[in-house]
Amino acid sequence: MAGLFESAGSGGAAIALDEWEASILRSLEVQVLELIGPGPGGEGDDPLAALFAEGPTEAPADPVLARFFPDAYSDPEEPADEEAEVASGEFRRFTELDLRARKRDDALFVVRALDGLGGGGVLKLAAPDCLRWLGALNDLRLAVGVRLEVTEDDEDGLYELPDDDERKPLVMAYLWLGALQESLLEAMAD
Repeated sequence: MAGLFESAGSGGAAIALDEWEASILRSLEVQVLELIGPGPGGEGDDPLAALFAEGPTEAPADPVLARFFPDAYSDPEEPADEEAEVASGEFRRFTELDLRARKRDDALFVVRALDGLGGGGVLKLAAPDCLRWLGALNDLRLAVGVRLEVTEDDEDGLYELPDDDERKPLVMAYLWLGALQESLLEAMAD
């Protein structure tokens, strides 16, 4: 996969995606959308219900969602502290729904942009759109990394997997997403 971002000037970026690249990105974003779920108003996104909705106080059970929405005051390396758990629950109650909405909006933005390509082509992003793409790509890479159980120590070993390893396609996607993020950051800086 060779599609990487290039500068389009003024903080914008452009990327040429073939049909497969666009399809893979779209599929991964849809999976993130399914994982995050609908807004607090349900599928109809009732704005009044969303305004008064409170988020959960417990950490998500799914490991990807737990990375997307980590505890604010607990240290995963330390034994559970009741005071920190209560504070984390309160913080989560007031912040998680907004974080979910932002992640959902960014993923939807990417899906719609990819749908607009009609199977492949050159996608041009204005500077504000680059930030949305960057957030969505970060979420994708984080989700894939969690599913692969990547740690800082493992990352170099990803390049050395044998071709018959069942994780290889997902590892290739993980590495490509990292290259997309890096190229987008560089394009935004030019």
